[in-house]
Amino acid sequence: MWDSEAESAIAAVPWKKTAVKTDGFEQRGQSWFVASEIPSDLLVQIGDICFHVHKHLLVSRSGKMNRIIYESGNTELNKVALHDLPGGEEAFLLAVRFCYGMVVDLTATNISALRCAAEFLEMTEDLEEGNLIFKTEAFLSYVVLSSWRDSIVALKSCENLSPWDDNLQIVRRCSESIAWKACSNPKGVKWQYTGKPPRPASNAKWVEETESSLRQAPTDWWFEDVSILRIDRFVRVISAIKVKGMKHELIGDVIVHYANKWLPSDLGVFDRSPSRWKMITVRPEIEIHDLAIRTKDQKLIVESLISIIPPQKDSVSCSFLLKLLRISGFLKVAPALVTELEKRIGLQLDQATLSDLIIPCYHKNDTLYDVDLVQRLLENFLMEQSESRCSSPNSDFPEKSQTSTNTLAYMKVARLVDSYLTEISSDKNLSITKFQVIAEAMPGSSRISDDGLYRAVDSYLKAHPNLTEHERKRLSRVLNCEKLSIDACMHIAQNERLPLRTVVQVLLAEMVKVTDSLTSRNGESMIMNQKALPEEVPDEWAAAKKEINRLKFEVETLKNNCFKMQNELEAMKKPGGSEPAKPKWSIGWMKMGKNSKAMPENGGTEEQTKKAHRKWRYSVS
Repeated sequence: MWDSEAESAIAAVPWKKTAVKTDGFEQRGQSWFVASEIPSDLLVQIGDICFHVHKHLLVSRSGKMNRIIYESGNTELNKVALHDLPGGEEAFLLAVRFCYGMVVDLTATNISALRCAAEFLEMTEDLEEGNLIFKTEAFLSYVVLSSWRDSIVALKSCENLSPWDDNLQIVRRCSESIAWKACSNPKGVKWQYTGKPPRPASNAKWVEETESSLRQAPTDWWFEDVSILRIDRFVRVISAIKVKGMKHELIGDVIVHYANKWLPSDLGVFDRSPSRWKMITVRPEIEIHDLAIRTKDQKLIVESLISIIPPQKDSVSCSFLLKLLRISGFLKVAPALVTELEKRIGLQLDQATLSDLIIPCYHKNDTLYDVDLVQRLLENFLMEQSESRCSSPNSDFPEKSQTSTNTLAYMKVARLVDSYLTEISSDKNLSITKFQVIAEAMPGSSRISDDGLYRAVDSYLKAHPNLTEHERKRLSRVLNCEKLSIDACMHIAQNERLPLRTVVQVLLAEMVKVTDSLTSRNGESMIMNQKALPEEVPDEWAAAKKEINRLKFEVETLKNNCFKMQNELEAMKKPGGSEPAKPKWSIGWMKMGKNSKAMPENGGTEEQTKKAHRKWRYSVS
C-alpha cells in the first residue's frame, strides 16, 4: 500500500571515484571550501554565498558550466555567478557534492529543489551515465510519489521553485498522486498528520489502540495534510481531486478547513461608537511554520477559495459563504467574485443566522451596516426561488412539494429580515427609505405574523424621535394590521410613537377579528346543537340567529363610524381646513360601550332635539 512511514524516505547516491580526493566541504563565514590537497580554481557565487571548487569536475557533469567556461572563449574564467539557480545555495551544495562523488542523501524535502537544480545545470546522461537528472527523477517517481506523506512534503518544498517545478511537471505529478490517494479507500492508511511527530510506543496497549485507529481512518483523514500547502498548491490539489470524482460535500469540508486555518476567525472587534465602526484586526497565531499572512495573501486566499467552491447548493454552509463575503468586503476582493459569491448565498439564504448578516460597511458610507449588500442578497434569494419554482423536478406531485419547500424558505428568510431590521434600527444614519425597502422586500404571504416587523418599526421610531408625521405614517404602512397578535395590539394602543390613524386601524382590525371569532363559535355551537336536538329547541335557534344578525349589524356600524372618524381627523390636520361640524369626536382609550344619543345643543328645545338627526359617540379601545 502507499501509506508512508513516520520519516521521509532517504536514498544515498553511491560514492563514485573522482580524480580529486577530498574529505568533504567546510564552511568559513560566507564561503564553502573543498578539503583537498589540490587548490580550487573556480569560484561560483550564488547570492551572498561563494563556493571554491575545481573547474574540471563541474564541467564534466554540467552542460551549463561547460558552455559558460569553454564556449565563451575565455578558458581562464575563474568566477561564475549563478544567482538564478533554483533551490539556491543548498541545492547547489548537494549538486557539487554529487560531482565530487560524495554521498548525497535524497529526501522528500530536498528532492524537488535538487531535481530543478540538476535541470538548470543540465546534468544529463549525454555527459555521463547515471548523472544527477536521472537519479533525482528516479527517486521522485518511484519513491516520493508512492508515499502520501512524501508527496505532500515534496509539493510543499517546491513552492519557491517556479517556474521550474511546473515545467518539470513536479507540481502536477504530486497533485495527482495526492488526489489519487485521497480518493482511494482509506483502509490501512496511516493518517498521521504531516506536521506532528509520532507518539512513542511506551506500552503494548497504546500500540494496539494505534493499530485499531489506523484501520478506522475517518473520511477527513487527509484534510490537515493538504491544509499546510500554499494556496496555489492547494488549488491544484483540489482541482485534481475534483477530476477524480470525490463527493462535493467532502471537497466543501476541506475548503472550510483550509479557510479556518489560514483566514482570520474574526475580522475585527468592533467598537460601537456613535459615528463609525472602529475596527481592530484580530488574528490568531498560526503555529505552522510561523507564517504571518499579510493582507494581500489573505486576499489571494479568499479569491482562490471562492473560485474552487463546488457549484452544488449544499457543498458549504451559508455561514461560511457569508464569512467569505464579510472578508471580501474588507479586503476589496474582485467585484466579479463578490457577485458570484452573493448569488451562491442567495441559493441558501434561508440557512443564515442573524449574526451572519450583521456585516459592517467597510467603504465610505453613512450607515454602520452594509444594508445595500443585504438588499442584494434578498433579491438574489427571491430570484433563485422564482427560478426553482419554474424548473421544479419531475415527480408525482412536483408543484406541491416545490411550493411547500419555497414557502418554508420564505418564512425563514422573513423572520430573519425582521430580526435584522430590529438589530440595525438603532443606527442613527439609517434612512427610512432603506429600512422600508428591506421591510417590503419579502412578499406579504411569507409572514404569518407581523409582530417581529412591528418590533423593528417600533425600535426604529424609538431611535429616530425627530421623524415627521408623514414619515411615521409612511413607515407604519409596512405593517399588516390583520397579522398582529393581541399582545402587539395592546402595545400599539399605548404606543405614542405611532400615528393615530395606524392605531385606529389596528384596533378596528382586532375588533373585527374578535367579532368574527365570536360569530364563528356561536355558529358552530348552533350547528352542533341542531344535530343533537333538531326539533326540541326551535325558540333558542331563533334567538341565536337574531343575536348573530345583531352582532353583524353592530360590526358594520363600527366600521362606518371609524371611517368617519378617520376622515374628520384628516380634515382637522390639514392646514387651513374648515373645522368639522359638531359634535366633535372624543377619542379615549376606554372599553367599547353601548351606543348613546348625542346631547342637545345649548338653547335648543326638546322638540328640536327629537327632530335633529341622531348622533353617536364612541370610545375606541
